[in-house]
Amino acid sequence: MTSRARRSGKVNRRSQILQAAEKLMHSRGLTGVTTRQISKEVGCSEAALYFHFKGRLELLLAMLDESLPDMLGPLKTLRESVGQGSPHTNLATALQGIFKFHRRVLPATCGLFAEPELLAAYRGSLSRQDKGPHLSMAALADYIAAEQRLGRIDEAVDVKLAAYLLMSSSFFRAFLEQFLGKRKQPSWDQFAKQLVMAIAPHTAKNSRKEQE
Repeated sequence: MTSRARRSGKVNRRSQILQAAEKLMHSRGLTGVTTRQISKEVGCSEAALYFHFKGRLELLLAMLDESLPDMLGPLKTLRESVGQGSPHTNLATALQGIFKFHRRVLPATCGLFAEPELLAAYRGSLSRQDKGPHLSMAALADYIAAEQRLGRIDEAVDVKLAAYLLMSSSFFRAFLEQFLGKRKQPSWDQFAKQLVMAIAPHTAKNSRKEQE
């Protein structure tokens, strides 16, 4: 271990705890994630967990928040891509990150509905941070609208409906694969490209430009 790692031991232990919680969530479900099981997985006492978190509720909220960058990163990149490259490639790339996020959080998302207290706390946490799934769909809609104004996506596309369909398709594909226990075909990469073209087609002018 480096001297830097030794100095940041508390931060590393916190990260280990969150990683253990997520690992247990995937193997046992959210309701099966207890402080006893987490401490056993990490190799520390339960008391050590309470040094970093006030209790199970705060720990699980932190675990859920840890996955948010998986969604926010691709959306930030998408916002910065307006007018650059191909709008359909930009959207398909963003959907790759969104799908990765959905696959990661699906077990927790489903498990939340079995724990009303945790669900209410998570809603409150997202609200205080001005975060939530509705904002992710708004980011997609804003991007499509911006590309429409540049004449790069057909103006007849309903931006809110398009964003809803793109986001819900990603979530349902993640749900279907985890429910069936296997990857579906075509691959998400290929499916996302087809999905974008169907939901937010080129303008005739931009289509000719990309073919040149």
